[in-house]
Amino acid sequence: MRKKTLALLGLLLVCPSAWAADGPLPQDPTFTTLVTTPLPIEGMTGDNQGNLYTTGRRGAGDLANCPVWRVSAADPSPQRVEVGFVPPIGTTPCSPSGIAFNAAGDLFISDGSRIHTLTPNAFTKPTATVYATDVPGTNGLAFDRGGNLWTGDGTTGQGRVWKIPPHSGSVSAGTEVFRVQPLANEVNLVKTANPATPGGFDFIGGVGRDVRTLPPGTINVQPGSRNATNTAGSQPLVANGIAFNHQGDMLIADTARGAIFKVEFNRDGSIRTRRGCDTTFTANTLCLDSIFVAHSQLEGADGIALDEAGNIWVAANERNAIVVVSRQGGVTEVFRNDPDAESRLRNKGPLEFPTSPFLLGHKFCTANSDGNRRDNSPNTAGEIKPAGPDVGKISCMEQRLHIPGMRLPL
Repeated sequence: MRKKTLALLGLLLVCPSAWAADGPLPQDPTFTTLVTTPLPIEGMTGDNQGNLYTTGRRGAGDLANCPVWRVSAADPSPQRVEVGFVPPIGTTPCSPSGIAFNAAGDLFISDGSRIHTLTPNAFTKPTATVYATDVPGTNGLAFDRGGNLWTGDGTTGQGRVWKIPPHSGSVSAGTEVFRVQPLANEVNLVKTANPATPGGFDFIGGVGRDVRTLPPGTINVQPGSRNATNTAGSQPLVANGIAFNHQGDMLIADTARGAIFKVEFNRDGSIRTRRGCDTTFTANTLCLDSIFVAHSQLEGADGIALDEAGNIWVAANERNAIVVVSRQGGVTEVFRNDPDAESRLRNKGPLEFPTSPFLLGHKFCTANSDGNRRDNSPNTAGEIKPAGPDVGKISCMEQRLHIPGMRLPL
């Protein structure tokens, strides 16, 4: 027994991350820009032919279509090709976020309170049609083994997760199946007049905690005190990136907590994971023992992607970092921007608020949306903002992954 213990200690001394990931991870990796885009981007996915897909996003008042781009990451000089468009709805500009393929090769794109679909084609450039509605805040997208589409409610902060069964030729409404527990509940609410809000009132209160990021919040650092002078910037997002592992379990990135939830299912598709442990939340809210891992390096966890060994690759957006979580819950920070020698900030790149990672075979890439928060603030540094106010980019790791990405149905 003593020999085994000494051998394991020796392994950890030689390779500190030996238990943090299933299989070797790149050591001291570097990133380069694969391609820039003339509009901001957030979500990203890929196919099994070496192509990445992402969508441009429009700002307030811009009612033009949002382009869907295909980028061949295998080419020496990657080309960005339009393969379709997402339209605005009425007077609401299109601003896509999540994007995913189904097994038939159709793209599904989340935007606002709806999900669009199209079959990408560089020649006809089809306009996406609405596939699902009634999913306010829809962000990350993922398909389960049965072809059901799942999505979370993003920045609305209620933690709702919806399921949309497969269908064609019609529009379906999302069905709320469960909720990721928000950081604060909705008890002790006080009705407060506010003419600027619908109905003319706010309901203020709640018990729990509130994660605030700087900026847009600010603090006043004085000797002997450290007080908030601007409490803007609350981070409510708890149901963000979604993925399924080999066992069919759903993994959900909790951005505010810096955590990954795991939801297990029974054979009939019903949820086995416990819900309803806290009566101040809705009865379908996940219990906190469904948190697979929570770690400070996962703060700002946005999109997630899996490799064949079951490791979860996480874009920790506010930290300009890439973190890997093993099947056992070990956490390894694979990359984080180096600090600038003068400012000590980490906002000059190569990562600029990474949002959506994808493992394209043995190649790791991530979209960057350049949000002006935490380590990426001020976001005027780096490549994106100096090139213009409305630009995005895809960054890829130069080193080849030892473990390829988990093969998706497409």
